Amino acid sequence: MQQGIFHYINAGKNAAEWHKRHIGQMKKLRFDTIAVHGIYSMQEALDYNQGSTIEPIYMSASQAYRDSDEMEAALSYQIPTWCYSRIGNPTMYYLEGVLALLETYGSDVEASCCATASGMAAITSACEPFLAVDLENPGQKMNFVATAQVYGGTFQNFAVRKDQERNIEWRKVIHSNNLEEWESLIDDNTRFLYGEMPSNPGQAFFDMEAVAKLAEKHNIPLIIDATIATPALMRPLAWGADIVVQSVTKTLTSSGFGIGGAVIARKNLRTRLNNPPMIADFGSYIKALPNRDLGPNISPMNAVLALNDIRTLRSKIDFMSRSALKVAKFLAAHPHIEQVDYLGLESHPLHQVAKKYMVLVDSEHDDLYNEPVNRYGHLLSFRVKGGAQAARDVFDGFQRIYRATDLGRIKSIATIPAISTHQQQGEEGRKISDIPPNLIRLNVGGEHPDDIIADLSQALAVLDGQKTEFTSPDYSAGGASSARLRK
Repeated sequence: MQQGIFHYINAGKNAAEWHKRHIGQMKKLRFDTIAVHGIYSMQEALDYNQGSTIEPIYMSASQAYRDSDEMEAALSYQIPTWCYSRIGNPTMYYLEGVLALLETYGSDVEASCCATASGMAAITSACEPFLAVDLENPGQKMNFVATAQVYGGTFQNFAVRKDQERNIEWRKVIHSNNLEEWESLIDDNTRFLYGEMPSNPGQAFFDMEAVAKLAEKHNIPLIIDATIATPALMRPLAWGADIVVQSVTKTLTSSGFGIGGAVIARKNLRTRLNNPPMIADFGSYIKALPNRDLGPNISPMNAVLALNDIRTLRSKIDFMSRSALKVAKFLAAHPHIEQVDYLGLESHPLHQVAKKYMVLVDSEHDDLYNEPVNRYGHLLSFRVKGGAQAARDVFDGFQRIYRATDLGRIKSIATIPAISTHQQQGEEGRKISDIPPNLIRLNVGGEHPDDIIADLSQALAVLDGQKTEFTSPDYSAGGASSARLRK
């Protein structure tokens, strides 16, 4: 017998109220506890998930309904629903819940999250709703203001997909810590401000609180890509930003198993657009409407892989940040290095402004520290004396540090951005972003820092005429089963 649509609406309201109370209780706990438990509760484990202590992976593509009334209530978004995993799924919900809590930790900000299939999907999901045609002024030429020092994929997204192909002007902030430069680029047609901090690979940084006040003055949203910092070191929403973008693929999921992104947005954000549902709850809005139609949301498997890595986020980022500082100091003193870009070095011109924002969460409550301590992440870059070929020679000499375009890994990884991650933006684009051909980007992993330094040292020795031979299995005589190491 059908229960009637209002039966399901009332049941949905009761469930939503219970979850709201539970999330409110979780919000009062410490960062590490939230990272470990997220929003998955013991009640859910016992009542619905066979007592599973870990969030289950719901690999089903869709949800079944009891009757037509429940289906109608669900598909009209009158009750919580998973309906179809292109839009939502319980496993995805658990990831979104923990990220919203971590990004608002220690503040009274209310936020929601939409998890996406990649970091680039997150950037697109965060920006596109503000680039909708204004029906009251359909001929308006839109623009957005964003820092020039961004990840190569972001540069292409802004320069080609938006500016070149759609005539939406990207107004580049070259010196991101110059507030006057930001303000000079804003006008009545500006839709949002965007910054990546610390930037990949150049470590650009700016006074986020000041830029957020500028956004408030002009009633436009500030979007921050905080992938390198993660909420363990910096939580932009607490400093006045409207939206945080995370490439979940990177430091949040240090294992390297999964791909994902996330948009975490404060409720009741700023915008000049007349779109009340988007303003009230941006994260839920993009998940249920634009992303429903465009399809960029995360898969359940990648969501659970991310969940598992996030549980130890604070301790990992603390250790790897300390290692990165030790490595940066070694490189800064090396005769073959002309410049090290790492915000943790006191010599870095942006060290003081980064010091204001980059603080290890809960360090004042940690028995190891008992006071707030600064940490600057595990990404750095260095410039090799002798130009592009010298950098390639050093790069090719690594024996423990992997040569790959990835970052955020528990294993140390390096790349030359000019020939990889930032190649497509061209020489002029790299010049604007300060990415010379002799720059090597290094992700410092979870190895002992002395071993990372030893690998850097032997690779740099090639510039002194010392040659190192990389040994690998010999597959030439019978394949992997008969491989033997070269001597």
